Amino acid sequence: MKTCVPDEEIDPPILTLVGPTAVGKTSLSLALAQQLNAEIISADSRQVYEELTIGTAKPSPSELAQAPHHFIGERSVEGPPFSAGAFADAANARIREIRDRGKQAIVVGGSTLYVHALQEGLADIPDVPTSVREELSARLENEGPEALYAELQEVDPTQAEKNDPTKTQRVIRALEVYHHTGKPLTHFYENQPEPPFSYRTVVLNRDRQKLYDRINRRVDQMLDAGLLDEVREVMELDVNLDEAPLSTIGYREPIQHLRGDINRDEMIRLVKRNSRRYAKRQLTWFRRYDDYVWLEADGAAPEDVFDAVAFEPSVR
Repeated sequence: MKTCVPDEEIDPPILTLVGPTAVGKTSLSLALAQQLNAEIISADSRQVYEELTIGTAKPSPSELAQAPHHFIGERSVEGPPFSAGAFADAANARIREIRDRGKQAIVVGGSTLYVHALQEGLADIPDVPTSVREELSARLENEGPEALYAELQEVDPTQAEKNDPTKTQRVIRALEVYHHTGKPLTHFYENQPEPPFSYRTVVLNRDRQKLYDRINRRVDQMLDAGLLDEVREVMELDVNLDEAPLSTIGYREPIQHLRGDINRDEMIRLVKRNSRRYAKRQLTWFRRYDDYVWLEADGAAPEDVFDAVAFEPSVR
Protein backbone atom coordinates (compact mmCIF):
# COMPACT_ATOMS: atom_id res chain seq x y z
CA MET A 1 0.00 0.00 0.00
CA LYS A 2 1.35 3.42 -0.91
CA THR A 3 1.95 5.69 2.03
CA CYS A 4 1.37 9.40 1.96
CA VAL A 5 3.51 11.01 4.67
CA PRO A 6 2.44 14.58 5.41
CA ASP A 7 3.48 16.63 8.39
CA GLU A 8 1.28 14.96 11.00
CA GLU A 9 1.06 18.08 13.16
CA ILE A 10 -0.47 19.95 10.22
CA ASP A 11 -2.20 17.06 8.46
CA PRO A 12 -2.96 14.23 10.92
CA PRO A 13 -4.01 10.84 9.55
CA ILE A 14 -7.65 10.11 8.88
CA LEU A 15 -9.28 7.41 10.96
CA THR A 16 -10.99 4.82 8.76
CA LEU A 17 -13.40 2.08 9.83
CA VAL A 18 -14.08 -0.69 7.33
CA GLY A 19 -15.52 -4.18 7.52
CA PRO A 20 -17.93 -6.63 5.93
CA THR A 21 -21.63 -6.04 5.53
CA ALA A 22 -23.68 -6.26 8.76
CA VAL A 23 -20.62 -6.36 11.02
CA GLY A 24 -21.71 -3.28 13.00
CA LYS A 25 -19.82 -0.35 11.48
CA THR A 26 -22.66 2.17 11.82
CA SER A 27 -23.06 2.06 15.60
CA LEU A 28 -19.33 2.19 16.29
CA SER A 29 -18.79 4.97 13.74
CA LEU A 30 -21.43 7.10 15.47
CA ALA A 31 -19.72 6.61 18.82
CA LEU A 32 -16.39 7.58 17.23
CA ALA A 33 -17.86 10.65 15.55
CA GLN A 34 -19.43 11.86 18.80
CA GLN A 35 -16.24 11.41 20.77
CA LEU A 36 -14.13 13.17 18.12
CA ASN A 37 -16.74 15.77 17.15
CA ALA A 38 -16.18 14.40 13.65
CA GLU A 39 -18.06 14.19 10.36
CA ILE A 40 -18.50 10.85 8.61
CA ILE A 41 -17.42 10.22 5.03
CA SER A 42 -19.49 7.25 3.87
CA ALA A 43 -17.53 4.92 1.59
CA ASP A 44 -20.55 2.94 0.43
CA SER A 45 -21.18 2.68 -3.30
CA ARG A 46 -24.94 2.17 -2.91
CA GLN A 47 -25.95 4.28 0.08
CA VAL A 48 -24.95 7.29 -2.01
CA TYR A 49 -28.19 6.86 -4.01
CA GLU A 50 -31.27 8.50 -2.53
CA GLU A 51 -33.72 5.85 -3.82
CA LEU A 52 -31.82 2.92 -2.27
CA THR A 53 -32.48 2.90 1.46
CA ILE A 54 -33.77 -0.40 2.81
CA GLY A 55 -31.69 -2.67 0.59
CA THR A 56 -28.50 -0.79 1.41
CA ALA A 57 -29.07 -0.70 5.19
CA LYS A 58 -28.72 3.07 5.07
CA PRO A 59 -28.42 4.70 8.53
CA SER A 60 -31.80 5.69 9.94
CA PRO A 61 -32.82 9.36 10.24
CA SER A 62 -32.12 9.26 13.97
CA GLU A 63 -28.64 7.83 13.31
CA LEU A 64 -27.93 10.40 10.62
CA ALA A 65 -28.89 13.13 13.07
CA GLN A 66 -26.18 12.06 15.51
CA ALA A 67 -23.33 13.24 13.27
CA PRO A 68 -22.94 15.00 9.92
CA HIS A 69 -22.77 12.43 7.10
CA HIS A 70 -21.44 12.81 3.58
CA PHE A 71 -22.34 10.73 0.50
CA ILE A 72 -25.58 9.37 1.94
CA GLY A 73 -28.48 9.76 -0.50
CA GLU A 74 -26.75 12.52 -2.46
CA ARG A 75 -27.22 11.10 -5.95
CA SER A 76 -30.03 9.51 -7.98
CA VAL A 77 -30.05 6.13 -9.66
CA GLU A 78 -31.47 7.96 -12.70
CA GLY A 79 -28.25 9.94 -13.03
CA PRO A 80 -24.79 8.82 -14.16
CA PRO A 81 -23.06 6.15 -12.05
CA PHE A 82 -20.82 7.35 -9.24
CA SER A 83 -17.48 5.66 -9.88
CA ALA A 84 -14.76 4.96 -7.33
CA GLY A 85 -12.59 7.62 -8.94
CA ALA A 86 -15.37 10.21 -8.79
CA PHE A 87 -15.96 9.32 -5.15
CA ALA A 88 -12.28 9.72 -4.28
CA ASP A 89 -12.11 13.16 -5.91
CA ALA A 90 -15.29 14.32 -4.18
CA ALA A 91 -14.31 12.82 -0.83
CA ASN A 92 -10.90 14.51 -0.87
CA ALA A 93 -12.63 17.84 -1.45
CA ARG A 94 -15.07 17.18 1.42
CA ILE A 95 -12.25 16.20 3.76
CA ARG A 96 -10.48 19.49 3.02
CA GLU A 97 -13.70 21.40 3.71
CA ILE A 98 -14.23 19.54 6.99
CA ARG A 99 -10.69 20.26 8.14
CA ASP A 100 -10.99 23.89 7.11
CA ARG A 101 -13.88 24.07 9.58
CA GLY A 102 -11.58 22.76 12.28
CA LYS A 103 -13.22 19.35 12.49
CA GLN A 104 -12.10 15.78 11.95
CA ALA A 105 -13.26 13.44 9.17
CA ILE A 106 -13.83 9.72 9.66
CA VAL A 107 -14.12 7.40 6.67
CA VAL A 108 -16.60 4.56 7.20
CA GLY A 109 -17.73 1.89 4.78
CA GLY A 110 -17.33 -1.49 3.17
CA SER A 111 -17.11 -0.71 -0.54
CA THR A 112 -13.60 -1.94 -1.22
CA LEU A 113 -13.00 -0.01 -4.45
CA TYR A 114 -14.21 3.25 -2.89
CA VAL A 115 -11.82 2.84 0.04
CA HIS A 116 -8.97 1.78 -2.23
CA ALA A 117 -9.45 4.74 -4.57
CA LEU A 118 -9.47 7.16 -1.64
CA GLN A 119 -6.45 5.75 0.17
CA GLU A 120 -4.34 4.61 -2.77
CA GLY A 121 -5.39 6.91 -5.59
CA LEU A 122 -6.29 5.74 -9.09
CA ALA A 123 -4.34 5.82 -12.32
CA ASP A 124 -5.40 8.73 -14.55
CA ILE A 125 -6.15 6.65 -17.64
CA PRO A 126 -7.67 8.63 -20.53
CA ASP A 127 -10.98 7.57 -22.02
CA VAL A 128 -10.54 5.43 -25.11
CA PRO A 129 -12.83 5.81 -28.14
CA THR A 130 -15.18 2.89 -28.74
CA SER A 131 -13.73 2.48 -32.24
CA VAL A 132 -10.38 1.39 -30.78
CA ARG A 133 -11.97 -1.41 -28.76
CA GLU A 134 -14.09 -2.46 -31.72
CA GLU A 135 -11.01 -2.74 -33.90
CA LEU A 136 -9.21 -4.87 -31.31
CA SER A 137 -12.31 -7.05 -30.82
CA ALA A 138 -12.40 -7.67 -34.57
CA ARG A 139 -8.73 -8.65 -34.48
CA LEU A 140 -9.50 -11.02 -31.62
CA GLU A 141 -11.98 -12.85 -33.83
CA ASN A 142 -9.76 -12.85 -36.91
CA GLU A 143 -6.32 -13.43 -35.38
CA GLY A 144 -7.14 -15.18 -32.10
CA PRO A 145 -6.21 -14.35 -28.50
CA GLU A 146 -2.62 -15.54 -28.87
CA ALA A 147 -1.79 -12.78 -31.38
CA LEU A 148 -3.18 -10.04 -29.13
CA TYR A 149 -1.37 -11.38 -26.09
CA ALA A 150 1.87 -11.56 -28.05
CA GLU A 151 1.47 -7.90 -28.97
CA LEU A 152 0.84 -7.01 -25.32
CA GLN A 153 4.03 -8.85 -24.35
CA GLU A 154 5.91 -6.66 -26.82
CA VAL A 155 4.43 -3.25 -25.95
CA ASP A 156 3.76 -3.71 -22.22
CA PRO A 157 5.63 -6.74 -20.83
CA THR A 158 4.95 -5.76 -17.22
CA GLN A 159 1.18 -5.74 -17.75
CA ALA A 160 1.36 -8.90 -19.87
CA GLU A 161 3.07 -10.73 -17.02
CA LYS A 162 0.20 -9.78 -14.71
CA ASN A 163 -2.50 -10.81 -17.19
CA ASP A 164 -3.90 -14.26 -17.81
CA PRO A 165 -3.72 -14.75 -21.61
CA THR A 166 -7.19 -16.31 -21.54
CA LYS A 167 -8.72 -13.16 -20.00
CA THR A 168 -9.09 -11.53 -23.38
CA GLN A 169 -11.05 -8.49 -22.19
CA ARG A 170 -8.19 -7.48 -19.92
CA VAL A 171 -5.71 -7.97 -22.75
CA ILE A 172 -7.85 -5.80 -25.00
CA ARG A 173 -8.14 -3.17 -22.27
CA ALA A 174 -4.37 -2.92 -21.97
CA LEU A 175 -3.90 -2.79 -25.74
CA GLU A 176 -6.61 -0.18 -26.32
CA VAL A 177 -4.91 2.20 -23.89
CA TYR A 178 -1.60 1.71 -25.71
CA HIS A 179 -3.16 2.12 -29.16
CA HIS A 180 -4.97 5.31 -28.14
CA THR A 181 -2.23 7.00 -26.09
CA GLY A 182 0.99 5.49 -27.36
CA LYS A 183 1.85 4.67 -23.74
CA PRO A 184 1.54 1.28 -22.02
CA LEU A 185 -1.05 0.81 -19.30
CA THR A 186 1.81 0.24 -16.87
CA HIS A 187 2.93 3.84 -17.41
CA PHE A 188 -0.33 5.18 -15.99
CA TYR A 189 -0.22 2.88 -12.95
CA GLU A 190 3.39 3.83 -12.20
CA ASN A 191 2.69 7.54 -12.50
CA GLN A 192 -0.64 7.82 -10.72
CA PRO A 193 -0.95 10.76 -8.29
CA GLU A 194 -0.21 10.24 -4.63
CA PRO A 195 -3.30 10.51 -2.39
CA PRO A 196 -3.37 13.81 -0.47
CA PHE A 197 -4.06 12.32 2.97
CA SER A 198 -2.74 9.48 5.11
CA TYR A 199 -4.99 6.96 6.86
CA ARG A 200 -5.12 4.66 9.84
CA THR A 201 -7.55 1.87 9.13
CA VAL A 202 -9.37 -0.56 11.40
CA VAL A 203 -11.14 -3.62 10.00
CA LEU A 204 -14.12 -4.52 12.16
CA ASN A 205 -14.72 -8.28 12.21
CA ARG A 206 -16.76 -10.94 13.97
CA ASP A 207 -16.79 -14.68 14.36
CA ARG A 208 -17.78 -16.01 10.94
CA GLN A 209 -20.96 -17.79 12.07
CA LYS A 210 -22.08 -14.80 14.16
CA LEU A 211 -21.52 -12.55 11.17
CA TYR A 212 -23.54 -14.85 8.92
CA ASP A 213 -26.35 -14.95 11.48
CA ARG A 214 -26.40 -11.14 11.54
CA ILE A 215 -26.55 -11.07 7.74
CA ASN A 216 -29.48 -13.50 7.69
CA ARG A 217 -31.37 -11.48 10.29
CA ARG A 218 -30.69 -8.26 8.43
CA VAL A 219 -32.21 -9.67 5.24
CA ASP A 220 -35.34 -10.67 7.17
CA GLN A 221 -35.52 -7.17 8.68
CA MET A 222 -35.17 -5.57 5.25
CA LEU A 223 -38.08 -7.58 3.91
CA ASP A 224 -40.19 -6.71 6.96
CA ALA A 225 -39.30 -3.02 6.44
CA GLY A 226 -40.67 -3.05 2.88
CA LEU A 227 -37.75 -3.95 0.62
CA LEU A 228 -40.04 -5.26 -2.11
CA ASP A 229 -42.03 -2.03 -2.14
CA GLU A 230 -38.81 -0.06 -2.46
CA VAL A 231 -37.70 -2.24 -5.37
CA ARG A 232 -41.08 -1.86 -7.10
CA GLU A 233 -40.74 1.91 -6.94
CA VAL A 234 -37.21 1.80 -8.34
CA MET A 235 -38.31 -0.49 -11.18
CA GLU A 236 -40.70 2.25 -12.33
CA LEU A 237 -37.88 4.75 -12.77
CA ASP A 238 -35.86 5.42 -15.91
CA VAL A 239 -33.00 3.10 -14.95
CA ASN A 240 -31.22 0.04 -16.32
CA LEU A 241 -32.15 -2.78 -13.95
CA ASP A 242 -29.36 -5.01 -15.27
CA GLU A 243 -26.53 -2.63 -14.36
CA ALA A 244 -25.11 -1.39 -11.07
CA PRO A 245 -26.31 -0.32 -8.61
CA LEU A 246 -29.51 -2.32 -9.24
CA SER A 247 -27.68 -5.43 -10.41
CA THR A 248 -26.12 -5.75 -6.96
CA ILE A 249 -27.03 -8.04 -4.08
CA GLY A 250 -30.29 -7.19 -2.38
CA TYR A 251 -31.78 -5.61 -5.49
CA ARG A 252 -30.96 -8.10 -8.22
CA GLU A 253 -32.79 -10.96 -6.49
CA PRO A 254 -35.99 -8.98 -5.64
CA ILE A 255 -36.07 -7.74 -9.24
CA GLN A 256 -35.87 -11.34 -10.43
CA HIS A 257 -38.72 -12.23 -8.08
CA LEU A 258 -40.91 -9.33 -9.14
CA ARG A 259 -40.32 -10.21 -12.78
CA GLY A 260 -41.57 -13.71 -12.02
CA ASP A 261 -38.24 -15.46 -12.57
CA ILE A 262 -37.94 -16.87 -9.02
CA ASN A 263 -40.35 -17.36 -6.13
CA ARG A 264 -40.18 -15.55 -2.81
CA ASP A 265 -38.44 -18.34 -0.89
CA GLU A 266 -35.75 -18.62 -3.55
CA MET A 267 -35.30 -14.86 -3.54
CA ILE A 268 -34.73 -14.84 0.22
CA ARG A 269 -32.33 -17.77 0.00
CA LEU A 270 -30.30 -16.08 -2.73
CA VAL A 271 -30.11 -12.70 -1.00
CA LYS A 272 -28.83 -14.32 2.19
CA ARG A 273 -26.39 -16.60 0.39
CA ASN A 274 -25.05 -13.88 -1.87
CA SER A 275 -24.70 -11.46 1.04
CA ARG A 276 -22.68 -14.01 3.00
CA ARG A 277 -20.46 -14.60 -0.02
CA TYR A 278 -20.01 -10.88 -0.45
CA ALA A 279 -18.93 -10.51 3.17
CA LYS A 280 -16.34 -13.22 2.63
CA ARG A 281 -14.98 -11.41 -0.44
CA GLN A 282 -14.79 -8.15 1.52
CA LEU A 283 -12.74 -9.80 4.25
CA THR A 284 -10.43 -11.35 1.67
CA TRP A 285 -9.90 -7.94 0.07
CA PHE A 286 -9.09 -6.22 3.37
CA ARG A 287 -6.41 -8.82 4.10
CA ARG A 288 -4.42 -7.40 1.17
CA TYR A 289 -3.34 -4.43 3.26
CA ASP A 290 -0.55 -5.08 5.73
CA ASP A 291 -1.14 -1.84 7.62
CA TYR A 292 -4.83 -2.50 8.32
CA VAL A 293 -5.48 -3.43 11.94
CA TRP A 294 -8.21 -5.95 12.74
CA LEU A 295 -10.57 -5.50 15.69
CA GLU A 296 -13.21 -7.79 17.12
CA ALA A 297 -16.59 -6.05 16.88
CA ASP A 298 -18.19 -7.57 19.97
CA GLY A 299 -18.00 -4.94 22.68
CA ALA A 300 -15.71 -2.66 20.66
CA ALA A 301 -15.65 0.95 21.90
CA PRO A 302 -13.99 4.07 20.47
CA GLU A 303 -11.04 3.64 22.84
CA ASP A 304 -10.38 0.18 21.36
CA VAL A 305 -10.20 1.71 17.89
CA PHE A 306 -7.85 4.47 19.04
CA ASP A 307 -5.60 1.95 20.78
CA ALA A 308 -5.57 -0.42 17.80
CA VAL A 309 -4.06 2.14 15.43
CA ALA A 310 -2.33 4.44 17.94
CA PHE A 311 -4.71 7.23 17.01
CA GLU A 312 -4.61 10.32 19.17
CA PRO A 313 -8.20 11.49 19.73
CA SER A 314 -6.92 14.83 20.95
CA VAL A 315 -5.69 15.59 17.41
CA ARG A 316 -8.74 17.06 15.68
